[in-house]
Amino acid sequence: MIDTAATDAILTPSRRALVERMAELGPAIAKRATAHDDAAEFPHDNWTDFTDAGMLGLCIPEVDGGLGADFVGYALVSEELGRHCAGTALTFNMHIATTLLTGQIADDMDLSDAERALLHERRAGLRAGVVERGVIHSQPFSEGNKAGATEGFSTTATQVDGGYRVNGRKIFASLSGGAHINNVACMVPGDDRIRLLGVPADAEGVVLEGTWDPLGMRATDSRTLVMHDVFVPAEHEWIPPGLFDQAAQRWPYFYMTLSFSYLGLMRAIVDATQEYLRGDGSPNARRDHPIKQQGWAQMVLRYEMAQALCYRVLAEVSVDPSPAAVRRAMASMVTTMETAPELASTALRVCGGRSLLRPSALERHYRDARCGATMLPWSVEVCLERLGRAELYDADATPA
Repeated sequence: MIDTAATDAILTPSRRALVERMAELGPAIAKRATAHDDAAEFPHDNWTDFTDAGMLGLCIPEVDGGLGADFVGYALVSEELGRHCAGTALTFNMHIATTLLTGQIADDMDLSDAERALLHERRAGLRAGVVERGVIHSQPFSEGNKAGATEGFSTTATQVDGGYRVNGRKIFASLSGGAHINNVACMVPGDDRIRLLGVPADAEGVVLEGTWDPLGMRATDSRTLVMHDVFVPAEHEWIPPGLFDQAAQRWPYFYMTLSFSYLGLMRAIVDATQEYLRGDGSPNARRDHPIKQQGWAQMVLRYEMAQALCYRVLAEVSVDPSPAAVRRAMASMVTTMETAPELASTALRVCGGRSLLRPSALERHYRDARCGATMLPWSVEVCLERLGRAELYDADATPA
């Protein structure tokens, strides 16, 4: 469980209850992690547990049948899930991100009365599907031809009677084998506003290409999603055109949701190392070795620093953050994604050669941790590029 002494400012009673609900599911999820990693398959059984526990509606308001969590509540729940299976936590992130974007984040945007009415109508259908029928959503944004996910897309949506015809390709489309609806960011030709359209996974023209056999995060099943003239009904345009663009500028915290899973993974690495070092508590135990104690001390320091920075960011989450707050959010993203593999590497050294052998949890944690730095849109490279320019130039003179 999360160290409550360090989180009083953000771990309210309602959020604590949601973290505990996920913690109850954790042991069963952890037991399945090796099998899902070996097979590189979507964790259907874990998602059955989520459905039974009502977790699919984590960030859907209680009045609509959900659990009523806000962004911070989700972050803490995701951290807890990441302790038990980081790959499953990333799949959970993709689903919850849709409910956050159409919920709390959308509510903070400036919309006309007509746009607000449309938002309420469309998301009512989305929420009912999640709560009443267990519909799983994903958000495949990456296309492989742009550095970020807020600068326009090659995927196109052509308006037709009753909806759109979508054509495009999304790489690293997490939940390819499990999502019922893929929410793709796309553009209508002649319109520079980003659209978010829910493409049914079983629609004619939807194809999954390639195999999924990566280094780590193997349970995400992130094959390439290809759409050939796929019909998407108008009611699957979940948010008004342009809301996504506005949210990208005014709610940038949306892009750090992946990091909470990795923060949980870091805690799993710490837990596994502590268990190894304590052993059976006999004299001359592993924990008595001074070099191993130094390694353990380094791990604790790195973990505490990453968590502290992340929690500071969570304590100030809001619409329209200051430039300094955005800088801290990106700094937290880099710190978590870079420290996770460093922590895992130290753990392998401390715990010795046997930790490299499958099905060692640390071996899997190391591979999973190595994947975080590359994940868009706030990859480590993107964040470092922006941090490297922050506050060095006037706003109108910042290099492109």
